[in-house]
Amino acid sequence: MRKSSLPPGAIRVSDTLISRGHHGVILTRPEPIDTAEDAARALGVDPGAIVEAQVFLLDDEPVLLLVAGARPVHLARTAARLEGALTPAPEALTREVTGQPAGGVAPLGHPANLSTWVDTALAAHPQLWAAGGHPGTLFRTSFTELVRITAGQPVDMG
Repeated sequence: MRKSSLPPGAIRVSDTLISRGHHGVILTRPEPIDTAEDAARALGVDPGAIVEAQVFLLDDEPVLLLVAGARPVHLARTAARLEGALTPAPEALTREVTGQPAGGVAPLGHPANLSTWVDTALAAHPQLWAAGGHPGTLFRTSFTELVRITAGQPVDMG
């Protein structure tokens, strides 16, 4: 899709991707993509290849967890690995710190960089798909590239 026809949030994500050495191509889907399962179905991939960008509070500081769509974050084990208390952030805070709406939160392109951790379960898939900053937008990446473009730290979240 032509960049000028993308929503503003997706343009920001595309620009950020390009500035970090990614091709910056954002796909748009005509059907709603509300869950990892919806995205996987639309793309014909395993739900574990879908990157869910979720904001949590780590000791009251917003952080970003990039989670494999096939499994939920195990809060207690992940909190222990991150060495702090971990709770899901309210939706309003997620929108505030990412500048992106629920259902479209991308792993990058936010107003400020968030400390980021990447679920090691994503490494099992050669190709990953993540939201592009607006509902119904997606971009393709790999585990190695995702870690690089987000400056994320790999961690087992299961």
